Amino acid sequence: MTIRPARANVDPVSGRPPVPDEDRVVRGEDWYGVELSAETFTRTSFLDVDLTEAVVDGTTFDTCTFANVKFNASRHTAAAFTNCTFRNCTFFDTRFTDCKFVGSLFQRCTYALFEVSGGDWSFVGLPGAELKGASFDRVRMRECDLTGAHLEQATLTGVDLSGAQLQSAKLSGADLRGSDLSSLDPLTVEMHGATISLEQAAVIATALGLTVA
Repeated sequence: MTIRPARANVDPVSGRPPVPDEDRVVRGEDWYGVELSAETFTRTSFLDVDLTEAVVDGTTFDTCTFANVKFNASRHTAAAFTNCTFRNCTFFDTRFTDCKFVGSLFQRCTYALFEVSGGDWSFVGLPGAELKGASFDRVRMRECDLTGAHLEQATLTGVDLSGAQLQSAKLSGADLRGSDLSSLDPLTVEMHGATISLEQAAVIATALGLTVA
């Protein structure tokens, strides 16, 4: 399905997120169940759009803004959201498979039954994100900003977290097996009840200044 964003007739009202390109705005559209395959959107703003149960396959979003967008029950495969901004968006039962989010920023979004499998989320900003119970499996998240993120009971298995910012992150009860924890400072995160491997335990012990013999 080919969808062309309508030209904006007026500038966004004060208080809305900045628009990457004022001539490319999709506002208030009902895209419930839409299927997007191999589409390309550049510097486009999606404002108050309903993408519930959308199926997105191989579509590229570059330098786009998503504000108050519903991604509930949507499925995304091999899609790219590079250098995008997500504000006040809802991700309920949303799944991303082999997607690319390099350089994107999430602000004040809500997540529940959130699943990510494969793909590249390097340099993504998720500071303070409420990701309790979320699942990240085999995802590249190098230098991702997870400062103060709530990841209690979350699954982060086989995740590349090298260089990630994890200060004040809450990882209690999380499954961290197979993930790169070299950037984790155990004195600045909450990890009570987290599941790790023996190899990861040695990495954490070394970070505490202990000698593993």
